[in-house]
Amino acid sequence: MQVDSTPDAYLDAQQARAPDQLKGWWNDLAKAYDRKLWHNVTVLLMRFAARDDSSPYLVELFENFVRPIESKLNPLRLVELARRVAREYPNPPESLSFLNSVHSRLPSPHLPPHADPKSESYDPSLSYTPPPPPASEAYALSLCNLAYALLLGGDLTGSKEKLDEAEGVLSGLDRVEGGGRVMGGFYGVSADYHKIKASYVPFYKSSLLFLACIDLETDLSTEERVTRAHDLGVAALLGDSIYNFGELLQHPILKALEGSQYEWIKDLLFVFNAGDLGKYDILQGRLAEEPILQADSDFLRQKICLMALIEAVFRRPRSQRAMSFQAIAGETKLPVEEVEHLVMKALSLGLIKGSIDQVNSLANIHWVQPRVLDADQSRALYERLSEWTDKIGGVVPTLSRGQGPLGVAA
Repeated sequence: MQVDSTPDAYLDAQQARAPDQLKGWWNDLAKAYDRKLWHNVTVLLMRFAARDDSSPYLVELFENFVRPIESKLNPLRLVELARRVAREYPNPPESLSFLNSVHSRLPSPHLPPHADPKSESYDPSLSYTPPPPPASEAYALSLCNLAYALLLGGDLTGSKEKLDEAEGVLSGLDRVEGGGRVMGGFYGVSADYHKIKASYVPFYKSSLLFLACIDLETDLSTEERVTRAHDLGVAALLGDSIYNFGELLQHPILKALEGSQYEWIKDLLFVFNAGDLGKYDILQGRLAEEPILQADSDFLRQKICLMALIEAVFRRPRSQRAMSFQAIAGETKLPVEEVEHLVMKALSLGLIKGSIDQVNSLANIHWVQPRVLDADQSRALYERLSEWTDKIGGVVPTLSRGQGPLGVAA
């Protein structure tokens, strides 16, 4: 890698040999640098890094120009630029070495021993001024960059340590400057970590939080949106404590699956949400297209049965929620002897509340987990509300004739 002696010499050399489509940018950067317009320099650098044709220049640009002036730049933008530059190194170890070098030069938000009351070296007579915002945010985002590089290198333990440290820094802030970018960086790497670990529930939660921090259209390519939607769908189906798909079903990320080879996964999510065993049996044949789902087909069968139970309870008025084991067997397509275990599973997961009458083979259910409703479920709820309104309407004339609430003249 060529290293020029000063930023001025580097800029002069680049202006002289730059292709025509980049000469204007190099000239603008040189003017901003000469005038010490550091904000303008930062903006120009970030715009250049986002260009498709910037890749061959980024490593030299950072070492020859950015590094000598990095103390003048917004630290958060510096860390974002470093993340982009790290992608240009040929292998994970070199990328990690570069990111560690950048991280080592960032001001740390951790208290030095003399300023930490918990330290044996604490000395209140010595002054300490914490770094100004967004130094802490930049430090946390840099930790996330390191966590991702370690993840690519197969060091899961090291990656988790960096993520935990970043979480500690962020949780100690009253307000996160550049919140979307910083928190998006944290949740994005966290999701990647849990994906590799096949931890479906943490992956599902981290992915949804990541998507809440970004702009789907500008921050993710079409392929990335499809991959994210696919992975979220699989995690929702296989997560052992995920029985409410509402946030995912309402999220625009699912539209990415429409017209793709994974559109059936979107259909499957809605089938599970509705507890529709008939449609599940139709789609079940496609599980072979997704080996990870095929391998857990027994779990998926139990999960759809639980969703069918929830749906059956939801459809019933509160006064009719004492369900016989025979009725539950009909709703879930299970043998009667397996119904009690299913109800106990639903109770243990908090999907329903109630009790089991083993003598009379009854499940007395008085609460069901709230959930997002599709069109058919909304229509059923509307009909139940209409019936309730009619009943209330029938009571009003009685009250207006002077009858008390127990049918006794007032």
